[in-house]
Amino acid sequence: MSRQPIYLDHAASTPLRAEAGEAMLRVMSECFGNPSSVHRWGRAGRAALERARERFAAAIGAEPAEVVFTRGGTEADNLALLGAARLVPGCAVACSAVEHKAVLTTAHALAGEGHALHVLPVDGEGIVRLDAVSAALTERPAIISVMWANNEVGAVQPVEQVGALCRQAGVAFHSDAVQAFGKLEVRVDRTPVDLLSFSGHKFGGPRGVGALYVRHRTWLAPLIHGGGQERGLRAGTEDVAGAVAFALAAEMAEAERDWEAARLGGLRDRLEAGLRARVPELAVNAAGAPRLPHVCSVSVPGVEGGLLLAALDVEGIGVSAGSACSSGALGVSHVLTAMGVSPGSGPAVRFSLGRTTTAEEVERVLEAFPALVGQLREMAAA
Repeated sequence: MSRQPIYLDHAASTPLRAEAGEAMLRVMSECFGNPSSVHRWGRAGRAALERARERFAAAIGAEPAEVVFTRGGTEADNLALLGAARLVPGCAVACSAVEHKAVLTTAHALAGEGHALHVLPVDGEGIVRLDAVSAALTERPAIISVMWANNEVGAVQPVEQVGALCRQAGVAFHSDAVQAFGKLEVRVDRTPVDLLSFSGHKFGGPRGVGALYVRHRTWLAPLIHGGGQERGLRAGTEDVAGAVAFALAAEMAEAERDWEAARLGGLRDRLEAGLRARVPELAVNAAGAPRLPHVCSVSVPGVEGGLLLAALDVEGIGVSAGSACSSGALGVSHVLTAMGVSPGSGPAVRFSLGRTTTAEEVERVLEAFPALVGQLREMAAA
């Protein structure tokens, strides 16, 4: 009897929660009216949409009017950076060197439009340098973006300190919280942040639905023009069913966050300890930083990264080389490069655990992974 495959790429995407899927189907059939229409079908759609907005706002400590629904985390990041910078032509923008490509590429696009760009360095554990943040603030940029937690190595950034520095300088602070929400406490009523990005499929919601938190009196230029939906910041008929499923999944993720984070942290620690003991020269990236409880990034010298991922897939183990949002690219990680990790350390493999991960699956990985590495090293040597 064949073994069940093991999915350890939850940082890329999570399984849709059954409750969220059921809610989505129900709303699609019952609230099909355009929420901008004034008749009863439209009003039913509007009521469902606003209730979803209220529920998600409560989960992050925001006011409902501060939540803008988007088509995902990438759009939320783009709206935050482009929307803030384009209000002040030619102004500077700043972001950390380890941001998700949704932020970094957007920042470089702004540089192409004539905005000065400051890429803030990080230390060897992937943590942004606060002195670099302070230096960038002296130029009064339109926005500074530092992610809440890194998607490749799991390093948690000092968002409270960065936010405090930005608030003192009167500069808008954006943080990509896509990986952090559901694993860490993400509350806008306790953290000095002006803009926060979220993506539903990272915590059991549907793909293609996200949100941008926009603190009251934070001004943005819209990216999509049309009928003025979402406070004029995101035109287009709203995805009511997606928003309802997104909000429900967010509520569930927040309700189980503490105990699930503790469970995943224990499994992650067991995985790392076993890999260190069984794979010579393996290194855990960002091991000295505060990290997300479910992410483990390791560098494995002596193997070819593509072959290792393919061998793991054949074995029924799904992992990633890092971010899964770069068209499957297996090139050098910009995150590890910014951290100063030598290319000689070998390719990186990211294990990211989730609510379906079990202790038995971790033990199976600890059996299979060292053996595969050994085989590939022998092939490389030959």
